[in-house]
Amino acid sequence: MRRLAFLIIAALVHASALGQESYPAKPVRVVVGYAAGGGNDIIIRLMAPELQKGLGQPIVVENKPGAQSIIAAEAVAKASPDGYTLLMGPSGPMTINPATYSKLPYDPQRDFAPISLIAEFPLFVTVNSQSPIRSVKELVAYAKAHPDKANYASSAGVFQVTTELFKQKTGIAQLTMIPYKGSNGSVQAVASGEVLMTIVDPPPATPSIKNGVLRALAVTSARRHPQWPDVPTLAEAGIPDMEVPVWMALFAPAGTPPAIVARLQKEVARAVHSDEVRRHFETLGMQAVGSSSAELAEVVARDLAKYKAVAKAANIHND
Repeated sequence: MRRLAFLIIAALVHASALGQESYPAKPVRVVVGYAAGGGNDIIIRLMAPELQKGLGQPIVVENKPGAQSIIAAEAVAKASPDGYTLLMGPSGPMTINPATYSKLPYDPQRDFAPISLIAEFPLFVTVNSQSPIRSVKELVAYAKAHPDKANYASSAGVFQVTTELFKQKTGIAQLTMIPYKGSNGSVQAVASGEVLMTIVDPPPATPSIKNGVLRALAVTSARRHPQWPDVPTLAEAGIPDMEVPVWMALFAPAGTPPAIVARLQKEVARAVHSDEVRRHFETLGMQAVGSSSAELAEVVARDLAKYKAVAKAANIHND
């Protein structure tokens, strides 16, 4: 009996190893928690051809927008840990949601296997280019003088937390959030005059800034962005302690075999540093990263602690 049990276990281990060695044997699905045209959607679609080249299988992007990406994160957390369902997991659902919601149907550290950081970038503080507002100082003055018109577009927790922190730092009493399903919707809302401003990620905002539809007043990084040397940092604009690093990363469900996670990490790092993808990232104001899985885990832990403190101080509750 002992010998039979040993043979059965050995056979199962061997079969599992063979399955991992042959991975992937079918298309890999990447779930994006935001609408098509938003930053996360743009980035994974830019990467998809290179990932397909390395993995030898199609990359299928599935958009599951809504509920601050909670729907998408929960779906991936509950998916089979076989490497065929992945999450495009930016800062919002992985570090902002846990800071602003008392209950979530997923835990960013318990329910996911970190694969790799994809890119890092600042956020833009933007207004309509036809607006008379040409600086952060003028934006603050306008919002204080016109509380009935003081509102902002937000499609994710990271934008809400950043804008609420902006509100606290500047003493703006009234700045109402208008929710949108994706960053592209936030950009269009500012462009059409539906809202006063939005703090948004570079990919969907960059074309509108370049075309003169939006005006970028500041960036949330510690230094001016090399692609936008004329746009000041918030510190330069007179608002210190407003650095908000934002990132995008790829996650698998917890329990995904380490060999599969390692394969995916290798391909993500290779893809983001390919000439074409890196060049696209740069034009969108993003810096390619391609970190190790361990480095991504450290970033998640660091930012969780940081944003929980920010949310508590700002009394932000999205329950």
